[in-house]
Amino acid sequence: MTIRLGIVMDPIHHINYKKDSSLAMLWAAQDLGWQLFYMEPQHLYAEQGVAMGLMAQLQVMHDPKNFYQLGEQQALPLGDLDVILMRKDPPFDTQFLHTTYLLSQAEDAGALIINKPQSLRDCNEKLFATKFPQCCPEVLVASNATVLKAFHTQHEDVIFKPLDGMGGASIFRARKDEPNLNVILETLTEFGQIQIMAQRYLPEIKNGDKRILMINGYPVDHVLARIPSSGETRGNLAAGGSGVARSLTKRDRWICEQIGPTLRAKEIHFAGIDVIGDSLTEINVTSPTCIREIDDQTGSHIAVDLMQHISQLLATRSA
Repeated sequence: MTIRLGIVMDPIHHINYKKDSSLAMLWAAQDLGWQLFYMEPQHLYAEQGVAMGLMAQLQVMHDPKNFYQLGEQQALPLGDLDVILMRKDPPFDTQFLHTTYLLSQAEDAGALIINKPQSLRDCNEKLFATKFPQCCPEVLVASNATVLKAFHTQHEDVIFKPLDGMGGASIFRARKDEPNLNVILETLTEFGQIQIMAQRYLPEIKNGDKRILMINGYPVDHVLARIPSSGETRGNLAAGGSGVARSLTKRDRWICEQIGPTLRAKEIHFAGIDVIGDSLTEINVTSPTCIREIDDQTGSHIAVDLMQHISQLLATRSA
């Protein structure tokens, strides 16, 4: 029986053909003979308690000028799909939250959701990392300016960032005697109304912010070290960083061992953790990227490995 895979993602015509990880997953699934169905968050709805989707059959090609074809959109129960990839990029806003509720209904109807909707709601990508303090640098989550300033006074060189961003957006470095500290905190916290994260600055960022991809709580063989461009403190590729594939260090593997059992328990089947130097900084569970960059430089097939893992999950459920 052919496996029916749905994907919920940002508009496919806006993705970067050369780098997009969701596209790699779709290629891998199609190569296995799976049927693909495309949706965006606004295409999901519930009718009489049944989670539904306005979905179009999808074909993907290895042609940068013509890499996808969509069929006619049709309304089908989400539970009719065998597996659904939730690949909508942050921010984790109200629409994202409501989408996870609908995916939970689809899960109750029998679809396997990657990653588990409840875990998407529970595991904020910045806060989740603080569950493993033995792996993290000094860190604080607060909205109160006095508390945040005290942390800055103690550590002198601090990174401030929102809890719901991605791609390095709205990340500020505040050195000792930062003249704009008040403005930074007022802007990020909206005058004390929103919690943000403060993290001790890690000078090892100059050697790269390492993205480690994990399937079923186990790391793939290589990391992508995202090297900041000149004058930058952010290694994110979206912020101009360059990616270099490297082997995992002993410390990288130790961090993965600390996190792995929790990822498996929460059914987070695909995650991307960020490590600077020897310190864990984030655990990305919504739409981790960097598959293509690592594959291109090492000859790995990460999306294929993920689809094989999903195949095993489906076989176990059927049994």
